[in-house]
Amino acid sequence: MMPVGDLFVHVYVLVDDALRAGLVPIPSRPGPAPVCSDAEVLTIALVRHLLGRPSERGFLAEVRRDWHRDFPRLPTQSEFNRRVRWLWGAFEHLRQHVVRHLPEDAWQQVDTTALPVKHPSRVRGPDGWQGPDGLRAGFGRDAAHGEWFSGFRLALRTDLQTRLVRAWGIVPAAVDERQVAEALLEGTRPGGLLLDRGFTGRAWAAAQEAQGTRVVLTPGRAERRRLPAAVRRPVAVLRNRIETTNGELTERLGLARHGAKTFWGLLTRTAATILAHTLQLLGLV
Repeated sequence: MMPVGDLFVHVYVLVDDALRAGLVPIPSRPGPAPVCSDAEVLTIALVRHLLGRPSERGFLAEVRRDWHRDFPRLPTQSEFNRRVRWLWGAFEHLRQHVVRHLPEDAWQQVDTTALPVKHPSRVRGPDGWQGPDGLRAGFGRDAAHGEWFSGFRLALRTDLQTRLVRAWGIVPAAVDERQVAEALLEGTRPGGLLLDRGFTGRAWAAAQEAQGTRVVLTPGRAERRRLPAAVRRPVAVLRNRIETTNGELTERLGLARHGAKTFWGLLTRTAATILAHTLQLLGLV
């Protein structure tokens, strides 16, 4: 990755150009225009996620100390946090803008990964983790780590070859993954889907194939042992592509340590992290 100073300049130009061209709508707000522009706020937030820095407060302090000449009118940490949450949709609009002219792969993958918000032992009845349309934090099983968690799931649809995220959403921790796939596939019809065992269902697969989408399920443990070695590895490599994306988002870019205190903070951090991942995959930063 480029030096941090160059990264700030590069990201600011990318964001500011998109805002000036009207490609990223900004919700209106009452009162006078803030002295720190929306482009500056979005740039700082996005660079933090590109660098995988876990603390917003700590990163703002670093910007004040080392980059004051570039950002001389930074708001307080609480105001900055409110501004970023207000602008969360800009991250997603910018992601859609940079991938708009890139054709989707014929084969897609859909998967979900755990997005914990607190340790299960600390759950004491209802709390503030509530999103729109009745979406609430709940208990789910994290198969990758073999443990229960309290929170949500991040649902992703990605290209099989490029691994670009094409659609995403935050869904309940315990959810029918076939319903998730239906939502993520809305408006598109890939030639094929490579899915894991959570999407097993003859009727669902038959309905997809009737619409022109072939459904291939990755083999289970017992099935893998029966596969010839020459077949087993290519299947594992293809399936691991979306697992690699999950790991890059949650571990390398720090979404597993999101530090959000509310659903809207979590949504904002997720949108910024997925945009950061997209820019890195495309070599734009």
